[in-house]
Amino acid sequence: MKRVVVGLIVLVLLIGTGGATALLLFSPGGVVSSAGPPPPPRPDLPLPSTDPGLAAFVDQELDWQPCPKDTEHDCAKLTVPLDYSQPGGRTIQLALLRVPARKADQKVGALVVNPGGPGAPGTSYAAAGASVFGKRLLDHFDLVGFDPRGTGDSAPVDCLSDVALDAYLAEDPDPETPAERAQFRQSELTFGSGCVALSGDLVGHVSTVEAARDLDVLRAALDQPRLDFFGASYGTKLGATYAQLFPRHVGRMVLDGAIDLSLAPRALDLQQATGFETALRSYVANCVESGSCFLGDTTDAGVARIQEFLASMESGPLPTSGERELTVGNAYYGVILPLYNRRYWLLLSAALRQAFAGDGTSLLLLADAYASRGPTSYLHNSIEANLVINCLDQPRSVPVSRVPALLPAFEKASPTFGRVFAYGLTGCGGLPLRAAEAAPHTDAKGAPPIVVIGTTRDPATPLRWAQALAGQLASGVLITRDGDGHTGYHADNVCVDQAVEGYLVDGSVPADDLSC
Repeated sequence: MKRVVVGLIVLVLLIGTGGATALLLFSPGGVVSSAGPPPPPRPDLPLPSTDPGLAAFVDQELDWQPCPKDTEHDCAKLTVPLDYSQPGGRTIQLALLRVPARKADQKVGALVVNPGGPGAPGTSYAAAGASVFGKRLLDHFDLVGFDPRGTGDSAPVDCLSDVALDAYLAEDPDPETPAERAQFRQSELTFGSGCVALSGDLVGHVSTVEAARDLDVLRAALDQPRLDFFGASYGTKLGATYAQLFPRHVGRMVLDGAIDLSLAPRALDLQQATGFETALRSYVANCVESGSCFLGDTTDAGVARIQEFLASMESGPLPTSGERELTVGNAYYGVILPLYNRRYWLLLSAALRQAFAGDGTSLLLLADAYASRGPTSYLHNSIEANLVINCLDQPRSVPVSRVPALLPAFEKASPTFGRVFAYGLTGCGGLPLRAAEAAPHTDAKGAPPIVVIGTTRDPATPLRWAQALAGQLASGVLITRDGDGHTGYHADNVCVDQAVEGYLVDGSVPADDLSC
């Protein structure tokens, strides 16, 4: 995928027939929890001390106004230093969006939320709160989403034109010939040089550590003595990094669909490839069990049918109802995206049936949803930000020439996606960047309980990652959801929802290693 495929859990899916286009929000589920009793009052706590050099930032007042494009919600800008080692230098502004608590007289505080990516805008995540979060959280918290630096409307990094980004995503992600590998390498170099040319100094200052420091400025600007935080997917890395930097500033924190921060890129990609293979097999098994599966009579046969289709795309693109064709690169993205959410397996089936018949329209729509591409342009810069942030955090890259030696291990882990993930290890080769501040070791000693959620068949963040992060955090508390799809909260599991909401609203810490 030319990047670490860490899940974006808020995605706009464009489904069109005959010119009619519907917007669907990808969210983990649909359980609306009961209101429950009013939350107990929280003790008044003094604001923690902060770096005196950042006084101008932590003391700023947020000017909340109706959002220009969404007057139902409030928006504001948060000013932060571009480089925290030079707080008196250049500044950037981060976009904020607030959804006020429905029961203002019973408000617990502000819950800052992040949907992951990296690269996904948190403002959209908060705005979609009614689809993503349960009633208790909506009743008792102001939901505050922010676009992390370099993403969305927060000084977004830019690397390619829309036309060039279309071509980048359309390319074969599994180059097999010397000519294909040379083109693959050139594409990476073009991407990287474009980031530097179009984004300048910003491209070196969008790391997770800097975003975590922004979180503490936001906490102070919200006048919160402690940060209450819900992070999903990559948002768990952001939250855990914050907890390491500011353990005594942590309030109630939930990390859902957790990432194992101890993994090097090769191990991370290898395990994620395994996760997507597991999810694909679960999807096919469900089709087979339903009877008369169009993919075949057994799970193995169904998976083989999808593999054959993807291999056939190497020979040329499929036409669609629009001007763009479905290429092999798009096809992989189109298959992968619905694996994030069991509710969208039906969409994958419909798209595959259509593609098997020679029409790539629906599969291209799914691929566009992965890339946050609308009918005429990209909705935001999530793809570009994803690569830049990942490369700042973990700048190591495998040369394209060395990938063939890694293929046997990746093909064993994932016969369907392994080769693509192996070539994804080369993605930072065109961006020889170093973060301004190295990522810290993560144990967050001194922080209060931090709830970590993992799902047994999560494609993007395997359960073992949640188990690892909960163990790495000195105060980690693990919840395991048995199920499919990416992340565990608000995914049709009452056990998980009650545990999460009881913790965030009431402060009731779940039993460690709770199985749901």
